[in-house]
Amino acid sequence: MAAAKGFCIVETAIGPVGLAWNDHGVAGAQLPDGDAQRTRLRMQRRYPGVPELPPPPLMQNVAARMRALLGGYPDPMLDVRLDVSDVPAFQQRVYEVTRAIPPGRTLTYGQVAQRIGDPGAARAVGQALGLNPFAPIVPCHRVLAANNASGGFSADGGVATKLRMLQIEKAQFGDEPSLFD
Repeated sequence: MAAAKGFCIVETAIGPVGLAWNDHGVAGAQLPDGDAQRTRLRMQRRYPGVPELPPPPLMQNVAARMRALLGGYPDPMLDVRLDVSDVPAFQQRVYEVTRAIPPGRTLTYGQVAQRIGDPGAARAVGQALGLNPFAPIVPCHRVLAANNASGGFSADGGVATKLRMLQIEKAQFGDEPSLFD
């Protein structure tokens, strides 16, 4: 996990999100863990000794974009710099493919595995996404199990949170109507 200089709590449509930063960009992001205090405690466990601070201007922009994304504005956030210096190479490849999934679209774990050039690695893709330190900037909620089943989700609220995020994005599978049409 990348070292952080500071973190903040960002109120969003789905609850309070954590955002940590350093000189290289986003060091980590945390989907809501119930309420602001639980999200704060989780950030403090992830980044011991790192102070909660007002975000610097660049992180204010990232926070505003995360708030908009989770409120239904389709921002892919591909230009947001992530500090992946401590992320293993396999996970970096998974996160790169996952980041490229546009808002409102989905892939399966198997499709992500194929796109990273390791078609037998669907289970490992799921494990990598379960460790995603950058959600929702790396939109792991857009990756589903085989046959477009929801699969798991490690954020607070589990699959219900995943489905809520997909609903906010009016998710579609390929050329099919939205999941919620």
